[in-house]
Amino acid sequence: MMNDLSVVRSLELPHGYIAAGYVRNYIWDYLHGYHTRTPLNDIDVIYYNKEELDEEVEKKLEQQLKQATGNPLWSVKNQARMHIQNGNRPYLSIQDAISYWPETATAVAITLEADNRISYVCPHGLDDMFECRVRQSPLFKDEAYYQKRVRGKQWEAIWPKLTFIGL
Repeated sequence: MMNDLSVVRSLELPHGYIAAGYVRNYIWDYLHGYHTRTPLNDIDVIYYNKEELDEEVEKKLEQQLKQATGNPLWSVKNQARMHIQNGNRPYLSIQDAISYWPETATAVAITLEADNRISYVCPHGLDDMFECRVRQSPLFKDEAYYQKRVRGKQWEAIWPKLTFIGL
């Protein structure tokens, strides 16, 4: 984890974080006593730069991360433009953007500061993630998508201690 955070920090992204399943799964693996990480679908890197909304910049950053680490799973998204794809009003910050993510336990992002401290953003708090609860984020309004997404992930087979709220 520290290596990944360090590589992301080296990109000097404005408000750059590793987020979502990378963080959530790490915590759930730990809470379930797993000694190896469950496989990741991707490594979500998010940043916020309203001055540069070109998706090609994100693709170049993904390539840099893949070359630096040898890991093909990097996915980079500028949250300043994601409101368009998600059908929301323009996001004001990283915290604002991830507050619209489907699950509260997924809406978490971490970064490695210059002094090597880890800081985090979690608009819905950390309780659901640390208490293994899956619930829809209050600002995520597509109930059908949420239901399909969570059921399709089959998280209960990977992390049996999870509690699902509203399914």
